[in-house]
Amino acid sequence: MHNRDKIYFISDSHLGIPGDASGQERERMMVRWFDTIRHDAREVYLLGDIFDFWFEYRTVVPKGFVRLLGKIAELTDQGIHVHFFTGNHDLWVYSYFEEELGVTVHHKPIFVRLFDHSFHIGHGDGLGPGDSGYKIMKKVFSSRICQRMFAALHPGLGIKLAWFMSGRSRSTNHKKDKSYLGQENEWLIQYCREVLHEKQVDYFVFGHRHIPMKLEIAPGAFYVNTGDWVKHFSYVVFDGKSLQLEFFK
Repeated sequence: MHNRDKIYFISDSHLGIPGDASGQERERMMVRWFDTIRHDAREVYLLGDIFDFWFEYRTVVPKGFVRLLGKIAELTDQGIHVHFFTGNHDLWVYSYFEEELGVTVHHKPIFVRLFDHSFHIGHGDGLGPGDSGYKIMKKVFSSRICQRMFAALHPGLGIKLAWFMSGRSRSTNHKKDKSYLGQENEWLIQYCREVLHEKQVDYFVFGHRHIPMKLEIAPGAFYVNTGDWVKHFSYVVFDGKSLQLEFFK
């Protein structure tokens, strides 16, 4: 009998990048990681951009990812609560994950208490000051009208178009995502400090920035970024007493 007393966080594997020779091996690594945590995981939080693109047509979903999707379903069948947060690359995740995989899908950041500690959890895109162009684009892509227009395209054409747009987004943000901007300039840290004016939070846990880090931004309040599974293969684990940033070997 295993004690399920740990909570895990992971993000930004961007599976499905066109021409990515490492994609299947990174997916296999994630499956192996899930196998190492399944004995003590109470909950798992997937914090967005797990896929480089995802869109659920009424009867069609993107091909691939069968190893990962099957493993997630296996975990939920065992009673492990898996959360999926939509990121800026897999924004259009809806009922398929809930109905087929048994996960809880979140489209916005949440506040939650875990082991009597307060957490604010999300992907991290569109939070804090600046980046007004992306914030406008996200509102457009989140609209039902835009989704219906995209769904009207043939899946072969729609997914090719999405891959092109995803590639442009990745190339535009590549340098910005690689560089730590410092506590005063990191927009997610600025966002966290704004939240602390209104609400007591012990841990802010986000992805999106691809930079694994844990920083105390106020007495007893920590900003934590899960990093990614493109370069760093990092994750976060909380055992009810302490929160650690770790790397999968």
